[in-house]
Amino acid sequence: MVSIRCKMVVKSELEKLGLHYGTVDLGEVEVKEDITPEQREHLRKLLLKSGLELMDDKKPMLIEKIKNVIVEMIHYSDELPKVKNSEFLSNKLHHDYTYLANLFSEATGTTIEHYIILHKIERVKELLLYDELNLTEISYKLNYSSVAHLSNQFKKVTGLTPSFFKQLKIKRRNSLENL
Repeated sequence: MVSIRCKMVVKSELEKLGLHYGTVDLGEVEVKEDITPEQREHLRKLLLKSGLELMDDKKPMLIEKIKNVIVEMIHYSDELPKVKNSEFLSNKLHHDYTYLANLFSEATGTTIEHYIILHKIERVKELLLYDELNLTEISYKLNYSSVAHLSNQFKKVTGLTPSFFKQLKIKRRNSLENL
């Protein structure tokens, strides 16, 4: 669950079933009482109607956590961590990075690093459109080694240079859930 809307939907559905909950965060819900199989199935159906999925298997939950941590890291923090992405994810999720990377690749068909790059490029687009930072400031903010590195990666992903993108003022950004 990345958005506040998703959290609100989950809370609402839990309340409809009369279930008491603690935290609703990062694809996890802390339910204060035992849930009957009937309640679980009813909750699953209610969530499905809203486009959400009830996951019991730990692996899909961990994949969602990986995605959420990446989205949070890139889109919702002022500065990216100064440690390697692998170290950051490993520390944040309390799993060996190799395990996380293999699980993610197997389930999504893409690497964690590629997923991070896609999100960083979306963030670059957003920052270019805001027009508050220049390319040098954006490359520093997103931990690129240089403006040239950012520009090369941007062109590889979008087919456009950052300067040309900015001139076009493309406002058709991908939603975070579709990356």
